[in-house]
Amino acid sequence: MWYVSLNYFFFLFHTLFTLFNLFGWISCRTRKLHLITLFITAFSWFILGIWYGWGYCVCTDWHWSVREHLGYHDQQRSYIHFLLLKLTNVNFNEKLVEIITLIVFLLASILSIWLNVKDHFYKKKKKII
Repeated sequence: MWYVSLNYFFFLFHTLFTLFNLFGWISCRTRKLHLITLFITAFSWFILGIWYGWGYCVCTDWHWSVREHLGYHDQQRSYIHFLLLKLTNVNFNEKLVEIITLIVFLLASILSIWLNVKDHFYKKKKKII
């Protein structure tokens, strides 16, 4: 029963975390947190990825462990690919999904950095006036 609950938790948490990485830059109130979640994701993909393979995700690794205990043997390397398969029942090209995921991640990162810098200077300017 514990693993079933963990499986649902990871579906919910990881999906919400991913959606926040995509759209957290939109609201002024969530931009700093968004930058932190992007940093955590980049650290996992690019730093931990040095040892575990490019694009390594701690959440995915833990989720796959839980699913293995439940008897599932997921073959996808990418959580995004897995999620798309579960939601649409379409087996998209895994390499294409990884490339699009990286491009969207980089665009969200650029937007987040730019808007956080803009917010910082706007607040600084507002204090002076």
